[in-house]
Amino acid sequence: MSLLTDKVVLVSGGTQGVGAAVARAAAREGAAVAVTGRRPEPGKVIVAELEASGAEARFVRCDVTDVDAVRACVSEVVEAFGRVDGLVNAAGLVDRGTLLDTTPELFDRHVAINLRGPFFLMQAVVADMLRRGAPGSIVNIGSTSAHGGQPFLAPYAAAKAGLAGLTRNVAHAHRFDRIRVNDLNIGWTATEGEDAIQRDAHGATDGWAQRAGEDLPMGRLGDPDEIADMVVFLLSDRSGVVTGSVIDWDQNVLGGLD
Repeated sequence: MSLLTDKVVLVSGGTQGVGAAVARAAAREGAAVAVTGRRPEPGKVIVAELEASGAEARFVRCDVTDVDAVRACVSEVVEAFGRVDGLVNAAGLVDRGTLLDTTPELFDRHVAINLRGPFFLMQAVVADMLRRGAPGSIVNIGSTSAHGGQPFLAPYAAAKAGLAGLTRNVAHAHRFDRIRVNDLNIGWTATEGEDAIQRDAHGATDGWAQRAGEDLPMGRLGDPDEIADMVVFLLSDRSGVVTGSVIDWDQNVLGGLD
């Protein structure tokens, strides 16, 4: 039996990057998948791909900065599929900002997308699980920048550190409800979004990812499909009783010094 047979999984930010990889992996493992995003066209593309593979899928337009939209999104998924068994908070913002040049507007946008959005998605999904008296699993996509990060990721690091703390809080609060909540702190990963921001913010040129990977321990950047496999494992019963864990998914070792 596949890892997520007969499960309903909601993936925020599921139209590209890590979110899309998670949606594909969840569908491959037997789940019905609802993906959210702000733009309908990429949503239609990923849903068509999932349906072509034999999965049941649905796109729900949702801007995670809008709490009313977040609540309506979960209600739509529950109405369509009857429930939500698993939630993956993959929507994210990595726009650059240091302590000195971050505006209040940029800071608030980081918090809205990287922290407040996951908070209220979890609130709505957990409420559905409690209403049904059913177990569930949530995976938040965090970042190793939650440990500090680069100077140009100040608001991002702050929001992702908050997400790690929130993960532990919600996991503790609902452990006796059999709702497991974990956080995957991912490192440098080759995604469409990372390619765009490397070019826009850092002047990167074609082949930058390969060149950057040559300086990393494993000789390459992380792969979204590998992250997706780990997320599916954490969503599934195969991961057992694990809850409240904040796992560094990276090739650098926190605290290790040469």
